[in-house]
Amino acid sequence: MTNIHGQELVIENLAAGYGKVQVLWDVSVRVAPGEFVAMIGANGAGKTTTLRAVSGVVKPSAGRITLGGQDITRASPSQIVALGLGHVPEGRELFPHMSVLENLELGAAMREEARHARAQTLEQVYGLFPRLQERAGQLAGTLSGGEQQMVAVGRALMGCPSVLVVDEPSLGLSPLMTQTVFGALKAVNAEGVSVLLVEQNVGLSLRLANRAYVLENGQVVKTGSGQELLADPAVREAYLAL
Repeated sequence: MTNIHGQELVIENLAAGYGKVQVLWDVSVRVAPGEFVAMIGANGAGKTTTLRAVSGVVKPSAGRITLGGQDITRASPSQIVALGLGHVPEGRELFPHMSVLENLELGAAMREEARHARAQTLEQVYGLFPRLQERAGQLAGTLSGGEQQMVAVGRALMGCPSVLVVDEPSLGLSPLMTQTVFGALKAVNAEGVSVLLVEQNVGLSLRLANRAYVLENGQVVKTGSGQELLADPAVREAYLAL
């Protein structure tokens, strides 16, 4: 997006959960400035909880998270957004009775820089997803699943993020729509935005990623380049059915 310089996201020895149920143990992940990093693992491995901790929705019980060198471990979601984080949540979480344009504009509301650049950023989002411009006045709840995913990604981009965390963007999408959404993520990353992706389509995410982490039972059990993990026999057997 406009004049974006990706920041570094560092997760160190993270522990987190819900109430008395611990989900993450000693998770450490690094996304270098401008890097595309994938996080893979079975359902229940702790991937979504990791992203929620990064965006301030879940408060860690131990560990540290920094964004661009600033400690955000105990920061509120609004403070974290203001520092440059964008979050595309699992399930999209749109406002169904608001228009596509209204949903997108909400993405720029929490950050002064984004508010000032709103018109230009909206043009860029429409460039990535021309269909959203065609549907700008349509209620978000009446869109197809793929179109709603475009709105969710576009809304996060309206905040002019330097780091984008994305949770299961291909869930429920057709192969063609999946390629469209992933193409947009790759384009955004090529412009400098750091990306941390959680995705069920392991083959596609590893092919796009500079580096990747494998989570099992709330712990990082393996890391390497995307290509290294694609060639790893254990990863291929567990996640690629090869």
